[in-house]
Parts: sequence; C-alpha cells; structure tokens
Amino acid sequence: MTELVSFLPLVAIALLFWLMVVRPASRRQKELARLQSSLEPGQRVMLSSGIFGTIISVVDDRVKVEIAPGVEVEVVRPAIGSVVPVEEEEPGTTPGTHSDPEA
Repeated sequence: MTELVSFLPLVAIALLFWLMVVRPASRRQKELARLQSSLEPGQRVMLSSGIFGTIISVVDDRVKVEIAPGVEVEVVRPAIGSVVPVEEEEPGTTPGTHSDPEA
C-alpha cells in the first residue's frame, strides 16, 4: 500500500502535464488543420511568416496569395497561419489605407 502511495505524486504530475500542455496543444493543432482545409478564395489570411494577403486560388495543397496589388505568391497550405476577420472600412476610404487625423 505504501508503494502505491509513493507513486501518487508522480501520477498527479503526469496528469497535470497532460491537462496543461498536451491537451491544449493537440486542440490547437486540430483547429489549425481544420482551418487550413477550409480555405477559400477571397479570404484575408496571415501567413506563418507574418505576411498578410488575400487568397486568389486553392489547388490541392497549394494556395496562391496576393500580398500586394499584382504581387502573387504560391505557398503550401500549412504556411497559412490564420484567417483574418474582415474589418468594416470607413465610408470614403480605400481598403488598405488608413486616415491619419494628425496628417
């Protein structure tokens, strides 16, 4: 019985590690895989390198992203880090430009 009690702290530490590290990491990985499989043209995305762009086309495991007007790059699906929610633009502004009240 005392041998079983001596292993209890080790079991508790392993359980805590699983709850705090392994489980959330696997959830994030599943969510990212689901996001990457549901990519569609027209979505605004951020690549894992931090570059923002708009998806032009999706073919198999490759995605063509426009990062500037007339500048397209082709990347693999895992390079897509997140989908950026579309922000409502202010009336009278061009998308991608911001009005500076101090200018």
